[in-house]
Amino acid sequence: MTSLAFFSDVHGNAAALEAVLADIRERGIKFVYCLGDLVGYGPHPNEVIELLRSAAIPTIMGNYDDGVGFERGECGCYYADEAARRIGDASYAFTASAVTAENKLWLQGLPRELRFGIGGTRFHLVHGSPRRINEYLMKDRDTRTYERLAETEDADVLVFGHTHVPWHRRHGGVLFVNAGSAGRPKDGDTRADYTRLRLLTPGEVDVAVVRVPYDVERTVAGVLAAGLPPALAEAFRSGA
Repeated sequence: MTSLAFFSDVHGNAAALEAVLADIRERGIKFVYCLGDLVGYGPHPNEVIELLRSAAIPTIMGNYDDGVGFERGECGCYYADEAARRIGDASYAFTASAVTAENKLWLQGLPRELRFGIGGTRFHLVHGSPRRINEYLMKDRDTRTYERLAETEDADVLVFGHTHVPWHRRHGGVLFVNAGSAGRPKDGDTRADYTRLRLLTPGEVDVAVVRVPYDVERTVAGVLAAGLPPALAEAFRSGA
């Protein structure tokens, strides 16, 4: 039985990433992939990048990686209100100044998608969606969206992130898997998460969301020490 691990949206949270990688190692999962948004919000963007670089984990580009790596002046994020925008602006300013030139160059070189096959199952990895790097594929979005995507998808499993909320469901013969967020979950659970897939019989895939406790207060302390908004520190504490 082959197992794969997918995680996304680490967002500068080195403590969470360390916990996720340790859990994956303990389970003996050899196929490991990162779906982007390594930086932003969290206080340790360089540490996150260097952890992934040293581990040689296949990684695709997220919208925040694009915005910081190419110094675009913004991250391509959606903000629900002005308070969220203020946090986002402060996060981008900090991250863009903190990430080293070498690490920005590495972010620029990340692919925007990955395709591969294992045991006859074809995988397609993107950050937001196959259409846009920052498209939000939420669980409660209209079914027609997923049916249209399935019509043009040539993989058996489409894995993505960006929304920070894990879910999975099959549409039109394609298994849609949102890997959630390793570094900043937004479903009220403060633990880091990643998604484990097990390939059973051909065409049959078992999906499980794995929650991993980590030192949230280490991240909170880093947020405050970096001069980022206290409301952002509370978001890490509450899983919001």
